[in-house]
Amino acid sequence: MYGPGSQLGKSGNNSWAKERGCSIACQGSLTSARLHAPSIGERPLSHMPWKDTMRRVVRQSKFRHVFGQAVKNDQCYDDIRVSRVTWDSSFCAVNPRFVAIIIEASGGGAFLVLPLHKTGRIDKSYPTVCGHTGPVLDIDWCPHNDQVIASGSEDCTVMVWQIPENGLTLSLTEPVVILEGHSKRVGIVAWHPTARNVLLSAGCDNAIIIWNVGTGEALINLDDMHSDMIYNVSWNRNGSLICTASKDKKVRVIDPRKQEIVAEKEKAHEGARPMRAIFLADGNVFTTGFSRMSERQLALWNPKNMQEPIALHEMDTSNGVLLPFYDPDTSIIYLCGKGDSSIRYFEITDESPYVHYLNTFSSKEPQRGMGYMPKRGLDVNKCEIARFFKLHERKCEPIIMTVPRKSDLFQDDLYPDTAGPEAALEAEEWFEGKNADPILISLKHGYIPGKNRDLKVVKKNILDSKPTANKKCDLISVPKKTTDTASVQNEAKLDEILKEIKSIKDTICNQDERISKLEQQMAKIAA
Repeated sequence: MYGPGSQLGKSGNNSWAKERGCSIACQGSLTSARLHAPSIGERPLSHMPWKDTMRRVVRQSKFRHVFGQAVKNDQCYDDIRVSRVTWDSSFCAVNPRFVAIIIEASGGGAFLVLPLHKTGRIDKSYPTVCGHTGPVLDIDWCPHNDQVIASGSEDCTVMVWQIPENGLTLSLTEPVVILEGHSKRVGIVAWHPTARNVLLSAGCDNAIIIWNVGTGEALINLDDMHSDMIYNVSWNRNGSLICTASKDKKVRVIDPRKQEIVAEKEKAHEGARPMRAIFLADGNVFTTGFSRMSERQLALWNPKNMQEPIALHEMDTSNGVLLPFYDPDTSIIYLCGKGDSSIRYFEITDESPYVHYLNTFSSKEPQRGMGYMPKRGLDVNKCEIARFFKLHERKCEPIIMTVPRKSDLFQDDLYPDTAGPEAALEAEEWFEGKNADPILISLKHGYIPGKNRDLKVVKKNILDSKPTANKKCDLISVPKKTTDTASVQNEAKLDEILKEIKSIKDTICNQDERISKLEQQMAKIAA
């Protein structure tokens, strides 16, 4: 009845839904390979009673009217030479203090780190983070310290950097720690969501290594689980499991500490182009990929039964890889295609059809990459529920997603308590087998960034340590020396206190000098 043009996302074919302001996915079969417009008997739409149409079509959702808006030109970051490397990462990482962007660099790899307020034209001489000898492929801010960022590179290393509190004044060439263990380029870095100083890296050697950044050690090496290139890795909500998408068309759910595959799906998407897989807050897995006919797909899976998807939808025939960004607080997924000029967003619910199309933000320029702000960095007074940092060829453009509300009061239904910057576990506790959910904070009075402590790396005596990085390790069962850990933590705290005392003394000296100068000036004027 509706012809072949009723699929989700086809250019110009979702006018049926736009006219009624509803979700295209709000009716119809979920396991079908296509999302057709709702079937309403044999009568044409014009003959249907309006109330009946409303009842059957419009799905109640507070996010139905979410709209995106790009900021004005003077609030963009201009004249940035965004990286041209052929790698399907987002090229941008954001937190409430800084935006980091991978850029073109001669003779090695580099990325920019800009304070959020540093908008406008960025001078070519602006300092960069430039310690890698090959192009940087991926970057990720530590969720527990807004001044610590990890980078993976073609030079086969992972580097962890500490950014000064007010941003860079000189180029940074010395990382806090260099993590060496991969034999081929490192294309993925991802911090553990709840444990301090735990970092995952994945390389083109088909290995996943989990590091204790605090000691610089590779403690888990998953080098025999993937037979082909790993496209992406995602932690679950409490960091007990990871899910991966690979070139062999498999989606795997892995317990990294037991070093075993918990669930696996062959040919999650049958197309040859890259897939993505991420964990949702309820434990389900959301994937994007391509069909055999090269149509872009999205799917929802239950790891306990991956024979059939909970939902599978086809979208369009563009060839850009769909990068999913997920907000666990609102259960909204934003899909940004590389080379697309739009951001589509969907709401995930536990009622059929599970994946509900909300809307599309469209612009003229294609996106080279995308950064996604954590919830604690948003402006709650403007009902902002997401902020993206869209990379063009020569600039970075923030895009703000808001829910229109008339009241100026805090909208607690839009802002449930969200993951804060405090780590729920220490690295040693996680490696010993403990799990913990994120420590939540309220955004009612806005988020005020606290003072971050410096990242301390205490290397262990290599003569005492076992070569765990290259073997299947039984490190989980080896008890750690708690006294050593306690003494290391005490030393770190002592260093922190001494540094703060010195800083305060320096400030007092500077103020004394300033006061004496001002008194001299007053004396001259009085004379």
